[in-house]
Amino acid sequence: MKFADIEGNARVKAALAGMVDSGKVPHAILLHEDDGGGGVALALAFLQYLYCRKRGGGESCCECPACNKVSKLIHPDIHFVYPVVLSADSVSEEYVAGWRKLVLENPRFSENELYSALGFEGKNTVIGVREANALLQKLSRYSLEGGYTSVLVYLPEKMNQTTANKLLKILEEPPAETVFVLVTHNPEKLLPTIVSRCQTLRVDPPAAAESTVLRYDDGGLLSSLMDALVAKDLSATLAVGEQLAALPSRDSARMFCRYASEKIRRVFLVQQGLGSIAGDDTQVHDWASSCRKTFPRKALEAFDRCSALIGRNVNMKILFTDLVCGLYKNI
Repeated sequence: MKFADIEGNARVKAALAGMVDSGKVPHAILLHEDDGGGGVALALAFLQYLYCRKRGGGESCCECPACNKVSKLIHPDIHFVYPVVLSADSVSEEYVAGWRKLVLENPRFSENELYSALGFEGKNTVIGVREANALLQKLSRYSLEGGYTSVLVYLPEKMNQTTANKLLKILEEPPAETVFVLVTHNPEKLLPTIVSRCQTLRVDPPAAAESTVLRYDDGGLLSSLMDALVAKDLSATLAVGEQLAALPSRDSARMFCRYASEKIRRVFLVQQGLGSIAGDDTQVHDWASSCRKTFPRKALEAFDRCSALIGRNVNMKILFTDLVCGLYKNI
């Protein structure tokens, strides 16, 4: 996988190549993608460029032994971590054949496609403690081919608390020439201390997804809701809840939740000092300065839950009244 194989995200590709060219490779990089947004492809292109013996002009050579191994996902100094079935005896390495097949066939895979490829449909998945212990053991050894040892973590937000704390300890005191690349859909669900130790890059979604979500016209409902919440006006908040419940279809209600989640994610990024990634949306910056730092996490959980319940024939008025009341409580 080389950068030229990936459409779009010229800014991210240039930043990743520039890290290697400058000799200033951070020990932890966080790629924030939408589900199926190509974060893993970018991570692999970066790693191939990092390990390439003949790189130049912002591209790996695709011919040297290192490029060959990275492109086949068999480089001995690259370790892959991803959610597996909720079991004390499960680690990513046990499913690496399915992982390789999926990534090589479709590097823009979605979370559900991963679970389908590994046979995890309908099962609880997690990055557990045994995974963290196995990784610590691997990182305690010297790299097999000299140079960098790297770890690609897909969906680090699926770590349980103990695993997250173990990863944090590694990030605080990383072994020499060790690079972590984390690909996340929900950075707000990570420990803030982990996010703060990473170089964060926002992976732009495909144009169609951006058009559907970021340019969605909600008729000003989210603005009205946030204005009511910030003003601590319960009556106005409930009134917006009734308007949401009266949306013409469940699909439009679900679309509102997706749109609101993307906006709130940007609020989270601004509050974390990553305003350049969040963009220049004045409204988002205003909301970020007007709500608690705990609000984006709580709000995203609420919108995720609401979106899931919309498809289960739950009464819309009850659902959105519960949503806005929860937001009011946490603003």
